[in-house]
Amino acid sequence: MNERDMSLAKLPKNVWVIAICQILSFTGAPLMILIGGILGAAMAPLSTLSTLPITASIVSTATFTIPAVLLMQRIGRKKGIYIGFVAALMGYLLAFGATLIGNFWLLIGATVFMGINIAFTQQMRFAAIESVGTQKEINIVLSLLMVCGIFAAFIGPELGMLGENLIESPYGFAGSFLLVAGLIVLAMIVFSQYEETFKEQEEIKEEPRKLVEVVKSPYFKIAIIASAVGYAVMSLVMTATPVNMTQFCGISLNSSKVVIQVHIASMFLPSLFTGVLMNRFGMGKILLTGSLIYLGMMLFALSGEEVVHFSSSLILLGVGWNFLFITGTALLPKVYKPSERFKTQGTHDFVVFGCQAAGSLGAGWLLYSFGWNTLIWICLPMVILAVGAGVWLIRLEKRMTNHQKNS
Repeated sequence: MNERDMSLAKLPKNVWVIAICQILSFTGAPLMILIGGILGAAMAPLSTLSTLPITASIVSTATFTIPAVLLMQRIGRKKGIYIGFVAALMGYLLAFGATLIGNFWLLIGATVFMGINIAFTQQMRFAAIESVGTQKEINIVLSLLMVCGIFAAFIGPELGMLGENLIESPYGFAGSFLLVAGLIVLAMIVFSQYEETFKEQEEIKEEPRKLVEVVKSPYFKIAIIASAVGYAVMSLVMTATPVNMTQFCGISLNSSKVVIQVHIASMFLPSLFTGVLMNRFGMGKILLTGSLIYLGMMLFALSGEEVVHFSSSLILLGVGWNFLFITGTALLPKVYKPSERFKTQGTHDFVVFGCQAAGSLGAGWLLYSFGWNTLIWICLPMVILAVGAGVWLIRLEKRMTNHQKNS
């Protein structure tokens, strides 16, 4: 395909199949963000375990990310993504049953399957990239998929509201899980039109270094700080917000839904221009900006507990996360040789999802034990660490620029 003629209308069929499937299958994540903590607070034997359903999903994703990638190397993207769809269907049906009978531990089991689903289906973006050729096409594809994420961000919470009382259950929301399960079935049907592009990768003869040598790179350390802080703070504040709004502040579920929707939209929308900003100003300045935006988030969160404070702080939380996580991801190719990419990426993702899980689990305990303000103050040391990483990266980039000028 000629780059000149490239447009959304001329994208390959595979890309559109994946875009539709991403909208259908990614709705479950924002749904769980909205109702996971609320159901957990109602069903858990201890209030401090209220966010355990969301945490179990995140831990499951972290655990199965590397196996999912390795499996897809052997069997191809299509079969691997179908495994993810089956896991999702099992998860949402189990969640439906758990809410029908009010069983907290069955709900935890359901979210484990939801996490397995994410580990596999997050690979759809790579399947879309493999369906096109040039960098310009890839940029268009990634922009399209980000827009799909925004659709999923709004549809998921809407299904949560629509299904709250659709089917009678002790704590509500049984119908919500059934509706999402229906979307997964539809995604499986649509994905049958995907044409496999997987090819055996050529053997890389370059001798890889040991992992301990790879992680000594300053770029790896900065990448880990950026991504891990981005996810830990985001997970901690995002998970606690709907619980705090509905259980402590007496704010309606509908208002909580809107806050979560604008938050997730703010996570995805900046991706349309974050890459351009990094190219123009450097990754260090974007990392530092994201860290300062996190400080702004804290100021809004500590300034009050009305809807305007929650919505403003979560918008900043989404934008800050975008800058930190994308910068961290973009730094990784500076760290590894081609023969080291899988173990380096796997280590990065394992640490990041681990921090995300810690933030999610800690959200319930901190909120119920110490309150909202303490939870926000806990973020400060992590944000300061990210600010330091941003300054460090700016210096490294300046040193690299001066070296290139002098050579």
